[in-house]
Amino acid sequence: MSSTIFKALSMILSVFAIVQISMAGDPDILTDFIVPPNTTVDGNFFTFTGFRDIFSRNSTLSQFTILKASRLQFPALDGQSVSYAFLEFPGGSINPPHTHPRSAELLFTVEGSLQVGFVDTTNKLFTQTLQIGDMFVFPKGLVHFQHNTDAQKPALAISAFGSANAGTVSIPTTLFNTSIDDTVLALAFKTDVATIQTLKKAFAS
Repeated sequence: MSSTIFKALSMILSVFAIVQISMAGDPDILTDFIVPPNTTVDGNFFTFTGFRDIFSRNSTLSQFTILKASRLQFPALDGQSVSYAFLEFPGGSINPPHTHPRSAELLFTVEGSLQVGFVDTTNKLFTQTLQIGDMFVFPKGLVHFQHNTDAQKPALAISAFGSANAGTVSIPTTLFNTSIDDTVLALAFKTDVATIQTLKKAFAS
């Protein structure tokens, strides 16, 4: 095999590998379901009751809250490529910009209204104002947000994910509540170190 053909094949295989990685989701399983060690398998194993408090709560929340039913909270989801989250937005609250590296998100508005949006890889912003009964999809891995712009009324939504562990990377927290060097952030945001330190203090509290 000539070196030219070998290099071409190597390049094709490398591209194929990158495409496969970028398309990767939850791995396929070779059994009907996955059972953690020392676990009794009956109807209870396949039942999640963590959302019951939503319907019995008497007080109103003061800040954005998310309740998850993912592999961590609901082990029966392991290998099933699905999970849920219940999002509660008090008036004026926000779910800050974030990403889910392993899944798209399908959000369903069940109460109130939400301003939502995401930014694609060309830096184009797509936004929408959702009413009760509306759905919106946030493509896998893209930065997105949700905002209850009504300061007086709460909003509720349910999100479905195509992964048992979609993962969440909060952009503000990742940037300003980790050990990324202040100078690096100042250069990236075209500002000074003092401004970055002020932002970090807000996230440290």
